[in-house]
Formats: sequence, C-alpha cells, structure tokens
Amino acid sequence: MNPLLPLFVIIPLAAAFLIMIIGRFVSEFNKYFTSLVLLFLACLSIYFLLATGNNQYVYKVGGWEPVNKIPIGIYIVMDGFTAIVVCIINLIGLLSALYSISYIKRYTAENYFYALLCLMIGGMNGVVISGDLFNIFVFLEISVISSYALVAFGVEKEELEASFKYQVLGGLASFLILIGIALIYWKTKTLNIADIKTAFSDGHDKTYYTFVQILILSGFGLKAAMIPFHAWLPDAHSSAPSPISAMLSGVFIKAVGIYVIIRLFFNMFIVSEGMAILITTLGTLSMVIGVFLAIGQWDFKRLLAYHSISQMGYVVLAVGMGMILVSRGSKPEVAALAITGGIFHLINHAAFKGLLFLNAGAIEYAIGTRNLKEMGGLAKSMPVTSATSFVASMSISGIPPFNGFFSKLIIIIAAIMGRFYLLAVLAVIVSIITLASFLKFQRYAFYNKTDVKRDKIKEVPFPMIFSMVVLSVFCLALSLLIIPEIREAVLTPAVNILTDPLKYTSTIIGQ
Repeated sequence: MNPLLPLFVIIPLAAAFLIMIIGRFVSEFNKYFTSLVLLFLACLSIYFLLATGNNQYVYKVGGWEPVNKIPIGIYIVMDGFTAIVVCIINLIGLLSALYSISYIKRYTAENYFYALLCLMIGGMNGVVISGDLFNIFVFLEISVISSYALVAFGVEKEELEASFKYQVLGGLASFLILIGIALIYWKTKTLNIADIKTAFSDGHDKTYYTFVQILILSGFGLKAAMIPFHAWLPDAHSSAPSPISAMLSGVFIKAVGIYVIIRLFFNMFIVSEGMAILITTLGTLSMVIGVFLAIGQWDFKRLLAYHSISQMGYVVLAVGMGMILVSRGSKPEVAALAITGGIFHLINHAAFKGLLFLNAGAIEYAIGTRNLKEMGGLAKSMPVTSATSFVASMSISGIPPFNGFFSKLIIIIAAIMGRFYLLAVLAVIVSIITLASFLKFQRYAFYNKTDVKRDKIKEVPFPMIFSMVVLSVFCLALSLLIIPEIREAVLTPAVNILTDPLKYTSTIIGQ
C-alpha cells in the first residue's frame, strides 16, 4: 500500500478547516496557505504521474484485506489514467489559487473563498482516486456543494440565479447517480468498481443492465454538461469568479463528469456497441451544437462556456469511437489511438480553457466588462494578457504548433482509420468554426478601434500574470506529447488501463 495516496483528500480538507479558524485571526493567511497546500499537492501529483506508469497503487483504508477475494474495505486506487487527471486538478488548482491572490480582493469573505476552493479540490481528488461507487458519490457531493457556493460568490442577482439553476440540475444529476448506484448494489451486493466488474461478467439481466447504464450516463452527463444536459453550464461558468470559472471548465466537468464516465464504462461495465454508439452520438452533438451556440455570443465568458461543451465533445467523441471498436473486437490499434487522442485533448483543454477564463478575468478586472462590443484596443495596454490569450485562442482552434492541433489531429486520424468519415469531417468543420469564433474575440477585444481612451488601463498584477504565462507555456509544452517516447510514458499507461479488461481488476481483487 502507498501511504501517500490519502493525502490528496486529507490535506485539502484539513486546509479548509484551518483556513476557517486561523484565517479569522491572521490576515493574509488564507491566500498564502492555500497556495502552499496546492503547491505540495501539485508536486505530489507530478511525482505519481512520473512514478506510476503501467503500475497500479492501491491503498486499503483501515487496512482491510479482501475476504475470499471480496474487497470489503474502502479502496483508493492510483493508475496511469488517475495520475493524469489528479495532475490536472492540482496544477490548475494551484494556478487558480495564485491568480486569486490579486483577483479576489474585489470580493469580501476571502476566508470562505479559499476554504471552498480547498473543499472543491479535495472533493475532486477524492472522486478520481476512489475505487468504489459510494465514495465517488460522497466526494462528488463535497465538490459540487462547494462549487454551488463559489458560483454564487458575488451574491448579485445574476450569480444567485445561475447558482440556483446549477443546484437544481446538479441535484437531479446526483439523484440519478444515487439511484444508479443503489440498483447496482441491489444486483451485485458490492460497491467496489473491480468487484462489480466481476459480478457483471458472471451474467446479468440485459434490460436491467442497460437501464442502470443510462441512469449513470445521464447523471454524470449532467455533471459534464454534455448535450442535451448542458443548460446549467453557460450561466454557472460565466457568473463565477474567473479563477473558479477556470476550475469549473478546465477541471471540474472532467473530474466529476468525463473521467467517471470513461472509468465506469471501461473498467466497471462491459463495453457494448449500443452504449458506445450512444456515447459517441452525445459527444458528436456536444461538439457540433456547442460551437454553434458559442459563435453568436458577445459575453466573452458565455462564449467560453459554450466552447467548453464543444471541446468536451471532442473528448467524448474520441473515447466513444474507441469504445465502438473495442466492443466490436476489431482494429485494437485504432481504438487505442482514438482513446489516446481523447485523453490528450482532455489534458490540452485544461490548459487552454483554463488560460482563456483567466484572460477573461484579467480583462474584466482591468475594464469592468465581459462584453466584446465594449472592448477594443487592449493589445497595447495589456500586452501579456493579449499575448497569452492569442496562444490560448490558437490552441483551442487547433492551429500548429500549439497543443490543440496535435490532439485534434490524432482524433481525426483515428476517425479516418476507423472509417468514421462523417465524424472526421465534423471534427474539422467544428475546428474551423472555433477558429472563426476566437478570431472574433481577438479582433474585438484587442485590435478593434474604440472611442474609449485606454491610456489609464494597466496590465493586471503579477500573480495574475504569472498564472497566465505558466498556462501559455503549458499550451506549447504539451505539444511534446505528440513525440512517441513521451506519449508512451504519459498517455499509453492510461490507455492500457482502460482497454485491458483485466488490468484494473487484477491488482484489486487478485484475478
């Protein structure tokens, strides 16, 4: 057992507790302590990313060993896929916390903000490393309840309305997930993901099984804001403080939505062609409809929110194509390539979409508006924001040599090799429309002529600049994942744990 694994949950939850107590008496404690805690978690997550590879670490809470190969304790699991998502959570969390040092001064109750941020990160870490369904649900609720409060943090009418809508649909999603978990437990008498896989492999009622899969997909699809479950996302992401928007879009919908869908449908359920086609269809609809909803937006943060739906569509589409090929038992190398492209784009999206929301926050911080029509001429007065937003815009649009190009290229090649020609064409078209959307943003925000004098506008404070510059470097550095040796070290272990039906269960229950 690796004793470091529980620290991903223990440390942020303990930090939230300490912030609420010590922060009341020591000024400035909350912001620097949060950054220090998240720096440690980021370093720990990088350590596991480098150390895990094709290995699998398991921590049995309380030391409970399996009885007759039945896991009776709570399991914490770290593998190649988990390590990637844990890295995304804690690195983006660290940069958001650093960015908040200056940004959050416009709000009151900083203690609450940092405590809620730690709770949300602790909850997301818990979701990702949990090896059983019930604890996934518990940590899911910790993270989403924190996110409800953070969306409403400005306590203005717009924020409260967005948070209420988010809570209603989030509550519905949690209900669907809980019912799905209850039905699985009723049938299998276990909550451990690996043990459920074994129970389902021994035989199951097909109708019952499909119904449970649809419940789980609907619940986590709502958390991931996939079309047609997306109604809460544009309001929530645009209303939240920008560092929280970066967390919600860059991390949250992945950790509590996309990650769990991928994990459960590969490592718990038996991959079926019908469900794989449904998931691919949802991904395609999200990719296409999301970009068309985005291109007409003039509120920059709403434009970014709709693009989150579209870009997550690429990920779900790629993984869905891989599932179809796995279910058919044909072209395993193409299935692996599609899933590789999906995970690659998952990582890339965290970098460029997190950066874009931080750019949006910087612009709003400087000039007090999110409306593109009220911007213009900011390139000279905000050169760092302008340069980093250009990097992010080209990355999300799939322009080489930025990271988004390579992940989209892998997805399109996999689609062609798998004979999903229509999906390949749609992926290219959506990328072109995305480019048009972000060229509009660049023109109206930074280069459009305006009658408003921009002489008094200055670049944002250093902590905000630092986070934006680091993420823009990530947008370039992540392109290196296209190199076969680096891809083999980082992405291939994640693909292997998903595509090998016995690899995940064998370490946990010894089969």
